[in-house]
Parts: sequence; structure tokens; C-alpha cells
Amino acid sequence: MASKVAALAAVTLVLGACLKREKYPVEPVISMKSIEMTGDSTLITIAFTDGDGDIGLAESDTFPPFDTSSLYYFNLYFDPQRLENGTWTNVDLPYYYRVAPITPTGQDKSLNGEIAWALRTQFFPLPPLAQGDTVRFNIRLVDRALHVSNTVTTEAFRIP
Repeated sequence: MASKVAALAAVTLVLGACLKREKYPVEPVISMKSIEMTGDSTLITIAFTDGDGDIGLAESDTFPPFDTSSLYYFNLYFDPQRLENGTWTNVDLPYYYRVAPITPTGQDKSLNGEIAWALRTQFFPLPPLAQGDTVRFNIRLVDRALHVSNTVTTEAFRIP
């Protein structure tokens, strides 16, 4: 009986060693997942990874560098651009958000997941954007250690 238990333990250790843990950089890395037009909104979804699991800000995170006067009060940035005469121009109407904390428990803090954002058409047109404009968004994510992700750009879409 003891030899069977020892053999089972050995097999378990060998199989456990075969499980690969994903290793991600400590800086968030994002990619475009999808952009979907629905009746009343445009749903933009990004995929992300983060090696040290420090994505998101709690409501209580309001002290420097996360105070309301800081750029880091927000951690998800959507910067719009409008197509004008065949050229993309920046629009001074940023959409900044605070993603709630996403912190895994346990020893492995690596994260991967998706974040979805709904742009409600009922809020348009908002100057300087107007109905019928062709727009796109440059998106970036910042973690609690102030590591800034790469920037991804949505495909273009028209404001209904």
C-alpha cells in the first residue's frame, strides 16, 4: 500500500511539474479584441495581460499619485480621433475611466482577461464630435505601479 501511495505521489509531482504558468511582463499589455455596434451603443473590448496582477483602482485610491488632480486618477484611457479630409486628427474630448481592482489571490499574480467599454450613442453628438463623424480611439491601460501599457487603436466607426 505504501508503495502505491509513493508511486501516486511521484506521478502527481511529475504531472504538476508539467503544468506551465504563463509569464507576462509587469507592464500591462493590451490588444484589441472587438468592436461591436448595437442599437444604442458601441461596445469596445480589449484583452490584457499583467505579470504582477496590479490592475485596477479602488474607490479609496485617492491619495497621490491617484488623487483627483493627477493624471493617474484614471487607469483606462480612450483618446478619440476624427477623420477629417482623409487625415486622423486628435479630438480634445478624452474618455478616461477607473477600472476596479482585479487582483488574483494565491502565489501566482499573473493576470489575463478582457475589459469592455460601452460608448452610448445617446450621449452623441457631443461637441466637437458630431453625428456622422468617423472616429476611432487610441486606448491604453495603467497599473497601480504606474506601468503604462502599449497603445492600441480601434477600427474606425461612424457616430450614428
